[in-house]
Amino acid sequence: MDGISAGDTAWVLVSAALVLVMTPALAFFYGGMVRRKNLLSTLTLSFAMIALIGIQWVLVGYSLAFGSDHAGLIGSLEHLGLAGVGAAPSSYAPTIPLLAFAAFQMMFAIITPALITGAFVERIRFSAFILFSLLWATLVYDPVCHWVWGEGGILRSIGALDFAGGTVVHITAGFSALTFAAVIGPRRGYGRASFEPNNIPFVVLGAGLLWMGWFGFNGGSALAANGLATHALVTTNTAASAATLVWMVLSWRDGKPSVLGMVTGAVVGLVAITPGAGYVTPLAAILIGGVGAAISFYAIRWIKGRRRVDESLDVFACHGLGGLWGALATGLFATRSVNPAGADGLFYGNPAQFAIQLGAAVAAIAFSAAMTWLIARVIHAVVGLRVTDASEQVGLDISEHGERSYA
Repeated sequence: MDGISAGDTAWVLVSAALVLVMTPALAFFYGGMVRRKNLLSTLTLSFAMIALIGIQWVLVGYSLAFGSDHAGLIGSLEHLGLAGVGAAPSSYAPTIPLLAFAAFQMMFAIITPALITGAFVERIRFSAFILFSLLWATLVYDPVCHWVWGEGGILRSIGALDFAGGTVVHITAGFSALTFAAVIGPRRGYGRASFEPNNIPFVVLGAGLLWMGWFGFNGGSALAANGLATHALVTTNTAASAATLVWMVLSWRDGKPSVLGMVTGAVVGLVAITPGAGYVTPLAAILIGGVGAAISFYAIRWIKGRRRVDESLDVFACHGLGGLWGALATGLFATRSVNPAGADGLFYGNPAQFAIQLGAAVAAIAFSAAMTWLIARVIHAVVGLRVTDASEQVGLDISEHGERSYA
């Protein structure tokens, strides 16, 4: 293995900080979209993940995700409490300390369950949320992370490509969100009452900070300060820009160019490019971002029109479908000319890669949805998922936290 590079280490540590900022950014993005009486509660759902999963990752999460492989399904418990994870490099990242790699990966583990919170805002008991997040991170995120990124992981072994978390983060979170929303049920008055966002400027602020943080999310996934990191940063910005423009045009056709829609489009573009950021060209990134925006735009309209499941802040349409499209698009547009360590996709003469991407996505969807349903049902039976009707009526800021956003 190569020696430690100060430049590579510095870039990965900065990227870890950028990814960490994405969680409070997500809090503002989600918080601005709920009603005023639930703003503080929604902010707290994301912020609490920094503390909860920050401890879970150190105690057991890292070891389950990146410990020695067991049957391609899960890591060993050899790194409990980060035992043996120190300043020496590793096969995961030969030019940075293994502890820097673990810290960078921790930020992904933190934001993934935070993404799911958009599905059940304004009605979940905080105690049930904490229990669900801890169980979900341990039983869903850590195994899928090992499948895709862990040495010996079953999906990594068959050649599935996921540069920065399209499958590990967005597919698992998006499809888990839809499943959880179906279990917990809709908010009071859903389909009849108004659910106007309380602060769209908060949403814009959150989206802007997410866009910035995504440069660490995707660029840092090169695990070195090199040309591949630069390439990932450029494809990330390109896809987000394309998705923003597409969403703007689609909403303009319906009346006026929606600000809320434009920032949602930006996030969808960022989601869609995540699995292929270090494998596809900038021109392909335009298509990936633009098509991803159109898919999510029409999916949201279809879901809200049916009104059967109150998936409150469109986590499934944006992250689930955006991540699924991105994973499949990687199987179409990936090219070794960008990353020799990757693979050529269908449009570069390798249709098998598309089949691999599809199979990996289906496995992640089936596992995350089934486990989420099981975890949610057990928690509902033991402690209950929802606040009372009276608590929901007064708002979770007061009923769950005893505080309010504004005096």
